[in-house]
Amino acid sequence: MQLAYSGHVEPGGPSATRELPAITITKMSVGPMDNNAYLLVCRTTGDALLIDAAADSERILDELGDGPDRPRLRSIVTTHRHRDHWQALPAVAGVTGANLYAGAPDADELPVPTDVPLDQGGTVPLGDSVLEVIALRGHTPGSVALLYRDPQGSAHLFTGDSLFPGGPGKTGSPEDFTSLMDDLQQRVFDVLPDDTWVYPGHGDDTVLGSERPHLAEWRERGW
Repeated sequence: MQLAYSGHVEPGGPSATRELPAITITKMSVGPMDNNAYLLVCRTTGDALLIDAAADSERILDELGDGPDRPRLRSIVTTHRHRDHWQALPAVAGVTGANLYAGAPDADELPVPTDVPLDQGGTVPLGDSVLEVIALRGHTPGSVALLYRDPQGSAHLFTGDSLFPGGPGKTGSPEDFTSLMDDLQQRVFDVLPDDTWVYPGHGDDTVLGSERPHLAEWRERGW
C-alpha cells in the first residue's frame, strides 16, 4: 500500500510516492528513530538511487519489487556518517551491488567501503537525470545534500540531518553551528527559490520559502 504524497509518512506505515515527469520519489520511514529513506527511480531507464539505507533492509528491498520490470538499484548515497542513517547499508549493498556514495570526510566512518567520495559541486547519476551534491558541513564534517532540478517544475533537495522544518540539524559546537548555517545560507537559501521542496532525514517535508524568514532567528538561537 502507498499513500498519496504529502511529505508525511508514519513509522512502520506505508510508503508514499511522488510522481514527477522524469523520476519518481518514494519516501518511507524506517527504523526506531523514524528515519526517512528515499528511493528515486528514473522513468526512462528504470535505474534507481537510494538516499540513506537507514534501517529495515527487507523493507527497502521490498520497495524495489521482484518482477522483471522492477527498478535496478544502481546507487546508494549516505548523507552522513551517523549510525542511524546506514544500518541497512551492508545488506542492501550486498544484495544489489549498487555503487556507494558518501561525503568524502565521512566515508571512512561507514561500515562498507565508499566507491565514490562526494565533494561540493559533484554529481550523482540517476538514469537520464543527475543530482547535484551540496556539502553542508557542520552536523558532521562530510554531510551532503542532493539536489534534483526538475526541468518542468520545482527543485527537490534531500538534506539528511542538515535542514529540517524549523531549523538546521544538531551540531556539536558553536563553530560547527556557524559552519552549517553559513553553508545553508550560501549554498541553499541564497541560490535556490522558495518553492524548492525539502526532504529531510527524519519527519515531514517542507519548502525553502517556509523556512527562509527564520534564518536570522536560527542564528540568534545558536547551537
